[in-house]
Amino acid sequence: MKGIRQLAESLDISIGTVSRALNGRPDVNEETRLRVLAAAEEFGYVANQSGRSLRKGETKVIGLMIESSAEAVDNADNFFLGVTSGLQSVFARHKLDLVMLPCASDEEPHEYLKRMVARRIVDAMIISNTQRIDRRIDLLSRAKIPFVTVGRSLSANNFPWIDLDFEGVAERAVERLVARGHRRIAITAPSSEVNLGYVFVESYRRTLERHGIAFDPSLVIRVKSSEQGGYQAGHELLLLAQRPTAVILIYELMAIGLYRRLMESGVMPGRDLAVIGFRDAPRARFLQPPLSCFRMSLYDLGVALGQMLLAHMPAYREFYSNDGGNIIWPLELVAGESDAFQLTEV
Repeated sequence: MKGIRQLAESLDISIGTVSRALNGRPDVNEETRLRVLAAAEEFGYVANQSGRSLRKGETKVIGLMIESSAEAVDNADNFFLGVTSGLQSVFARHKLDLVMLPCASDEEPHEYLKRMVARRIVDAMIISNTQRIDRRIDLLSRAKIPFVTVGRSLSANNFPWIDLDFEGVAERAVERLVARGHRRIAITAPSSEVNLGYVFVESYRRTLERHGIAFDPSLVIRVKSSEQGGYQAGHELLLLAQRPTAVILIYELMAIGLYRRLMESGVMPGRDLAVIGFRDAPRARFLQPPLSCFRMSLYDLGVALGQMLLAHMPAYREFYSNDGGNIIWPLELVAGESDAFQLTEV
């Protein structure tokens, strides 16, 4: 097996060009890159990645930290399964590998991340499920590890993030329901300290009050973001002395559990209770009546996350713009029949 010097001599190009071609650097033209890869395969050249990583202090690995729990496994429509394809499409250009770092639900996320940082197993991080005050952000900032978050937090003023447009979803859902005569509108929110729940409920409250509707805390149903949580939300709605005429859900699979609980009590979604879901998850597409919900491209979100992260990594920032701007990711309303009825009495 030949080394990189012999490989470069056989091709009559510089060692630096060979190295950049093997590492997927975009400043090498495609014809040269293919020549180098073909020669490397012919000569049986395999880069000593572990040795290179030790010399350069890098691993060529990006970590994606997610929550791991029985609930997450049961909910097969995992958000990040869609996002990773977009991430991979960006990282593959630079021969970077993406690894999932599942934090068990019974472990404190900050402690888990401290262990990952101490082991230096990744060059950069993507963290999700950001809390209202999230110590992981401060940890990564102090450790000078490039990172991007899926979601905002109050922990720091200046860090890169992309967040879904929870304000817009809550506002458009309330506007849609009010236009159909609804005045008593419930909303679901996570039972945890995840920041998106605060953003969602605050937008809901502001929109109600803009229409002269008083905010009623009893209509904020805090449950787990799962099918089971949707079932529990339906149960709690049925127990209210004065039932709402509509509900807005914060998680895509909640609609499945909600429909089931309502129908067990003879309450028909879309007839007796208007329902607006969050995202059009595949498993929820066969609900009857069809669910009004929001649509987005998880692949495109993954691409944007990958590019934003690389823009904050010294080795790649020259290839990606870094204007310092964070992103509120838009969602498109897809009208179904679950909220189509018009109230005749307000």
